[in-house]
Amino acid sequence: MSSFVIYPAIDIRGGKCVRLIQGDYNQETVYNENPLEVAKAWESQGAKWIHLVDLDGAKAGYPVNDKLIGEIAKSVQVPVQLGGGLRTEKDVDHVLSLGVSRVILGTAAIENRDFVNRVLAKHGEKVAIGLDARDGYVATRGWLETSAVKADELAVELAREGARTFIFTDISRDGMMSGPNVEAIVHLAKVSGQTVIASGGVSQYDDLKRLVQYASEGVGGAIVGKALYTGSIKLEEAQSLV
Repeated sequence: MSSFVIYPAIDIRGGKCVRLIQGDYNQETVYNENPLEVAKAWESQGAKWIHLVDLDGAKAGYPVNDKLIGEIAKSVQVPVQLGGGLRTEKDVDHVLSLGVSRVILGTAAIENRDFVNRVLAKHGEKVAIGLDARDGYVATRGWLETSAVKADELAVELAREGARTFIFTDISRDGMMSGPNVEAIVHLAKVSGQTVIASGGVSQYDDLKRLVQYASEGVGGAIVGKALYTGSIKLEEAQSLV
């Protein structure tokens, strides 16, 4: 049994379960009015973790859908990880107190390294670093801005500070059903020496098969969103691949 985990994604905006194309807030599809029901459905189909994104929080810079997120965390037996707008220690402590098992820091990894280092020192394994890259450079603020920092260089630096889990998204692949950037994901795992979870572009079983091949090299899982909602991947079938 590999340590590869499939993370069904629930992106929350306005209290609903939605998907955006390439992070574009103007290209939204609402898949379900009730994210709590969705979380329970994924759990019943064998999910080992659930990946939550507070899209409103990502834009606002602080948790917006925290009440709903707390309800989800308490209503499922599997752990949940949360990203979106976590930019202060108080907000990180708050969502962890709601029952979230792992927080994902994205924009802050670029804009406030002292904060990230403090959170890593305090919470360790409960912290993942979200590296959303456009042409190899980290994008911030809900992908609205691109930095001058290379994703792989940042991963190496943060691994030295205690980061053990990275979530890598190639923005060009997200929501496009075009397959993940396997080469970049494997490269990131090798240079950082840590676990990398693939995000964005997983659209068919073959994508998962390709990623699972690198489980022993640090590719620890895949976040799957649109493909689950459109039915091109069935979670129960996907679990049998890992």
